[in-house]
Amino acid sequence: MREPDFTNLLKVLRREVPDRPTLFEFFLNQPLYEKLTGQSMAAVHHPLDRLRIVIRAFKNAGYDYATIHGSDFSFPCGEVRQLKTRSLNEGGVIKNRKDFENYKWPDPDSFDYSRLEELRADLPDGMKLIVYGPGGVLENVIQLVGYDSLCYMIYEDPDLVQDIFDAVGSRLVRYYEICAAYDTVGALISNDDWGFKTQTMLSPQHMRKYVFPWHKRIVETIHRFGKPAILHSCGNLEEVMGDIIEDMGYDAKHSYEDAIMPVEEVYERWGGRIAVLGGIDVDFVCRASIDEIKQRCRAMLERTKDRGGYALGTGNSIPEYVPEEKYFTMISVALEG
Repeated sequence: MREPDFTNLLKVLRREVPDRPTLFEFFLNQPLYEKLTGQSMAAVHHPLDRLRIVIRAFKNAGYDYATIHGSDFSFPCGEVRQLKTRSLNEGGVIKNRKDFENYKWPDPDSFDYSRLEELRADLPDGMKLIVYGPGGVLENVIQLVGYDSLCYMIYEDPDLVQDIFDAVGSRLVRYYEICAAYDTVGALISNDDWGFKTQTMLSPQHMRKYVFPWHKRIVETIHRFGKPAILHSCGNLEEVMGDIIEDMGYDAKHSYEDAIMPVEEVYERWGGRIAVLGGIDVDFVCRASIDEIKQRCRAMLERTKDRGGYALGTGNSIPEYVPEEKYFTMISVALEG
């Protein structure tokens, strides 16, 4: 079994060559966590015990870290139907200035972050936590307002839109500031989906006005603690990659889809300027043969082995519909290196 060594992921995030092939995944899934540890999550009731299973699973699979929330901090919104897919218009609670003023904005400082210290004893030597957020700046605004309503509001009441983004963004900055101070935390993920298959969810102009300034603050906050900042964002972000790299200053980007741009092309275009994490398309992993998965993963590691700045993983995450044998095939390519 591979022993964790977070310095390898740090080298990847610095666009350096790691000492060995390195894995990266945002999250796995409950059946995989249980398979990797031989423990049932249903059998444990304390939230910390569930996180301990996650840590063991990441360790047993060969990762140098485990991803967790830093606390239960979130932005309450309206009821959303529990479906496989959901409308971006469900759950909105802020439609006007009065709703904004009456909304009970959560205080990040009022939440309990002690898990980031209490889990220290559960981290194997060489392993770190990577903290991700309760959604991102744009995601939370869309949940609070509704996507269609937000698009109308940008033109009908831009001052209110700015105030909503400021209320969300400032609280997320504080969340990351609190989490980054813990030395159990080796890096932080700012997870905020920005796009569709063809374009960003808002125009690049509006992304730059409302969304990106707060991401720049998040990155600056994380960097102030000497830690890398990873952007996890889905969608076609080709028009704003310069903003991600040069303006916001993210160290790494995660989430790629072959239908938008294969990770091989992403690496050739931007790999010298930002670390590229994962990218083996989830649909490809589901549909391809074992040999095809091995071939693509080996080719990607060969492509990047002397240039660095790459960790092997899927384009997004490991949902339950990904066949386990396909997932284990993918990570085996890195573990054998």
